[in-house]
Amino acid sequence: MTTTPEPAPVGEALKAAFRTHPAGVAIITGSSPDGPVGLTASSVASVAVDPAAIMFSVTRATGSAGAILGARTFVVHLIDDEHSDLAQSFAISGSERFTPEQGWSALETGEPHLASARAALRCRTLQTVAVGSSTVVIAEVLEVLAGPQGRPLVYLDRRFHALPHDPHH
Repeated sequence: MTTTPEPAPVGEALKAAFRTHPAGVAIITGSSPDGPVGLTASSVASVAVDPAAIMFSVTRATGSAGAILGARTFVVHLIDDEHSDLAQSFAISGSERFTPEQGWSALETGEPHLASARAALRCRTLQTVAVGSSTVVIAEVLEVLAGPQGRPLVYLDRRFHALPHDPHH
């Protein structure tokens, strides 16, 4: 019989520390042989501008995460407050996804695209690093598709929160 290992006390302390550290929210999408796939991530960060690169982590390389890791290219959507329900549905497996009512279409290259996202970064994986049950992905940004700027969305204490719209933009 196998049991799931309990996180170490330092792991629990790390989770608690990051609960109070706001993070941006992204929906990462790709195409798979079984159709479009996607997941919500709060771990996206810029790595470099030359070459243009980002990083993020996914837990367990199965399901949507496995399909994204297996895709030739994928799209990282940086989203706003108006997409918080969508982010929630992409965080729960089995939720309704990729409906036209949600605003999805496909890029010419085949990936699902949310045109109302503040930015959509079409990427390809450069490198992956396994860390415990997670995989860190370093990806080259091939194209940046700018979208409308809404109220920025952050993930804090296990909930989505809108930031005030910046009138200077």
